[in-house]
Amino acid sequence: MSAGPSPLREGEIAMLIDNKSRRYHLFLKAGRQFHTHQGIIPHGSIIGREEGSRLVSAEGAEFMLLRPATADFVVRMKRPTNILYPKDLGIITALTGIGAGSTVVEAGTGSGSGTIALLRAVGEKGRVLSYEIREEFVANALSNIRAMFAGELPAWLTLVNANICDGIDGSGVDACLLDLPEPWRAVEAAVAALRPGGFFVSYIPTTIQLQQSVMALEASGRFTAISSVEVMLRGWDVSERSVRPSHRMVGHTGFITFARLCEPPLPVRSAESRKG
Repeated sequence: MSAGPSPLREGEIAMLIDNKSRRYHLFLKAGRQFHTHQGIIPHGSIIGREEGSRLVSAEGAEFMLLRPATADFVVRMKRPTNILYPKDLGIITALTGIGAGSTVVEAGTGSGSGTIALLRAVGEKGRVLSYEIREEFVANALSNIRAMFAGELPAWLTLVNANICDGIDGSGVDACLLDLPEPWRAVEAAVAALRPGGFFVSYIPTTIQLQQSVMALEASGRFTAISSVEVMLRGWDVSERSVRPSHRMVGHTGFITFARLCEPPLPVRSAESRKG
């Protein structure tokens, strides 16, 4: 996906919003047409237009043209796996400080929602190393990533079909994000790869997994500032007549645990050495 106020190009995803706030995603290609009960819009009339443009179908219906944000795309892309939801991705990047130039390790890639968010966050000067043990998920994730980045794979992505528990290729990593059923099995690999003060982040759905993850971090003696959160997202309906919470909300999706790498525990001194 292009940054900045450039016109939309062939190969990008366009998002059209109608007068009832319904959203439509299109993979732009010259010669194709967008068909709806409200009329037809040729892709050729979209390519080269700026975001925020108003498009009119053959039947006179009006659509707003935008590029989809990461949050728009990941909930609509092909996803044979559960995904990291936008509300969780937001707090992960905010609390870890992942940003331009960061080096981040991720496992499992799954459908690529976390990968896409990390690639957008670290930018061309950063690096994302993603591990996925299931080969069939790798192919789907790569397809989704290409779709979000105008048909190309970002040069700052390395996607490996391997088990992260066997070790991480690299060191000095700023953050390690684990969307795995047993993240405690990757603690040793994360310790070897993270820089001092680097973040360990795990995302798991159940309290049993949450407890085992935290116990493993504490038992390692290599992490501090361990905390766990759950994010709830509720919208509000605002009109001239009323302001009220929406009837639907995005509730539990997973528990997120954060921890930071520190030095090993100091040796326990005997009573005699303390007296000396």
